Amino acid sequence: MTKKIVQIILAVAIVALCYVIYKQISTPIGFEAELKTREAQVIDRIKDIRTAQRAFKSKYQYFTSTFDSLENFILTDTLELERKIVDEDDSVAMAMLKKSGRKNIEKFKVAVIDTIFSPKKLTAEDVRNLRYIPCTDNQAQYIMEAGIITTESKVVIPIVECRAPYRLFLDTIKYRQEIINKIDDDVNNFNRYPGIKFGSMEAGNNEAGNWE
Repeated sequence: MTKKIVQIILAVAIVALCYVIYKQISTPIGFEAELKTREAQVIDRIKDIRTAQRAFKSKYQYFTSTFDSLENFILTDTLELERKIVDEDDSVAMAMLKKSGRKNIEKFKVAVIDTIFSPKKLTAEDVRNLRYIPCTDNQAQYIMEAGIITTESKVVIPIVECRAPYRLFLDTIKYRQEIINKIDDDVNNFNRYPGIKFGSMEAGNNEAGNWE
C-alpha cells in the first residue's frame, strides 16, 4: 500500500469521524429547537380550546366532547353578561336609579367569538382550525374527551381532557430516537403525559395544563 493510498484512507476516516461527531452534537440541538418551537404552537392553540371549553361550561354546565359542537358554540352562540348601569360613585345617578326601583345591573348578550378570546381576535377560519394540531398540515387533530365524575364527597362534576401526543407533531423520521427517548423519559422517569395536554378524565383539576 502506497503512502498516497494511506493518506486517502486516513482522510476519508477523518471526514467520517467528523461527520459522526457533528451528527452526535447537532441532532440533539436540532431536536430541542424543534421541540421548543412546535410545543409553543401546540400550547398556543390548546389554550384557545381550553378557553372555549370553559366558556361552554359556563353556559351549559358541562364540557363538550366534540369539536363540531365547540366550533358551533364559538361561531353562533352568545353569552349573557352583566354590567353596571351607572357609576356607583355618582350619588345623583344612584339616587335616581334607586328612586326608579331598578338595580344597578343590566344584562346583555354578546357573541361568543367576540369576547372569550379577548384581547386576541380569532377569525371564523381560526375557529374551524382549532381542532387541528399545528405542524401537521391539518392531518392530525387534538384528542378531546369530556364527561362527569362523582367525587368521594358525592359531588358530581364535569371533566374534560384535551391532548396532543409528541408523536403527532414532531418529526418522527428525522428525530425518531430522540422522540423515543423523550417519551420514555416522560413516562418512566417523570410520570407525565408524553405530549401537551390540559384537564383529566380521572379527576377534576380545573383544566390544568401540563406545560404550566
